[in-house]
Amino acid sequence: MIERDEEAGAKPYALNTPVPSISNKAEPPQQPDEKGAQELLQLSNSISWILQGGVILSALLIVLGIAMLPTRPGGLSASRLLNFPQTLGQVGAGLLILRPQAFIMLGLLLLIATPIVRVAASLVMFIKERDYTYVVITAVVLAILIFSLFIGNQNRQNELTVDAMQLHFSLGVALLIFAGSLLAGIVGALVGLGGGIMVVPMLTIVFGFPIPFAIGVSIISVIATSSGAAVAYVRDRLTNIRIGMFLEIGTTLGAISGAFLAGLLAPNLLGVIFGFILLVSAAPLIFKIGEELPRGVINDRWARTLKLASSYPDRKLGREVSYQVTRTPFGLGMMYIAGLISGLLGIGSGTFKVIAMDTIMRLPLKVSTTTSNLMIGVTAAASAGIYFSRGNIPPLIAAPVALGVLMGALVGARLLLRMSNKILRIIFVPVILIAALEMILHGLGIGSF
Repeated sequence: MIERDEEAGAKPYALNTPVPSISNKAEPPQQPDEKGAQELLQLSNSISWILQGGVILSALLIVLGIAMLPTRPGGLSASRLLNFPQTLGQVGAGLLILRPQAFIMLGLLLLIATPIVRVAASLVMFIKERDYTYVVITAVVLAILIFSLFIGNQNRQNELTVDAMQLHFSLGVALLIFAGSLLAGIVGALVGLGGGIMVVPMLTIVFGFPIPFAIGVSIISVIATSSGAAVAYVRDRLTNIRIGMFLEIGTTLGAISGAFLAGLLAPNLLGVIFGFILLVSAAPLIFKIGEELPRGVINDRWARTLKLASSYPDRKLGREVSYQVTRTPFGLGMMYIAGLISGLLGIGSGTFKVIAMDTIMRLPLKVSTTTSNLMIGVTAAASAGIYFSRGNIPPLIAAPVALGVLMGALVGARLLLRMSNKILRIIFVPVILIAALEMILHGLGIGSF
């Protein structure tokens, strides 16, 4: 079947056959050889299975814990919400006496561990392939993640004190949180934002939870969105694993920095910062809202050395789309900022990741959003240990958020395959603007609309 890309003026191409990126210079895109393609396919399949297994096991444990709640006195009250295990020792002790919140917390911890296991498995695969460049890159990312877990366990001085009388929690509230998280998961999977931009405003503005709780739970939602959506994106070759692994160096370092900085700032200030960050991040995308594929992109030296150029099957266009990568060092620098924001505000910072890959590195938007989805889980995992050690992840709030976001992410991943890049931009911009205005108004004490 022969088609033509009329908008780009490309030459005829065959369906499912890699074609050169649209470029002003005659440089063929760097594609992996047959052996390299098989190795990438094997790595993609392995990562997909790990993510799927982690999601299923964590969801089962969370559901089991929820099912056990009626067997214990207290119901879904605010006082019970605040009485939960906050250390690994307390989780273990709770499991021995069949405490429901201990099972929920174990499921949440397994969800946090899923992206870390994914990085460890990638390291093993790169060693088997003797791809020593990515062995070093992946080892650095894994070392940062492990380091974040150790420093998290030593950072308990910022525990949050909350008055149960100021909170309202019930079965109805939990169901509403689940419904809102379902929508957050769908939107997050579509635009690579992790759901945090909806979860934080929902928990603070709508339900009145303290912002440290909202940020801690949002970290869980980010990992859930990443793991849930990435199962399909990695399997369908929409995600660029090499780009994601390389850029995760910057995001993980930034996430650790941001998580520590968060303990030094006032909650209202966090809300205002959150809002203005989202407004600024949306501005460049407005001017590119009609773009389907980037043009005139030439691989830079970093992209050639790291073999970042690739292709993906676009069902909407009905063909294989090849692309190249530019300004890689600037993209890496932007990722540190993205990680800093993620650790600071618990939002996954997918906005900055997408902007860095779409605007700076000039990747197709579908590749940017799906690769962002893969990365945000690792970024969030780098700071999750710190929030867990502070007691900022209450299981009874995190459980409906995690389940809702997981289900929404699976739905969103299916929808994205049938959407164009233009439609994704149209969805992306309003979501950011609405959430930004809500958080700025709330942070300034003006209220919300």
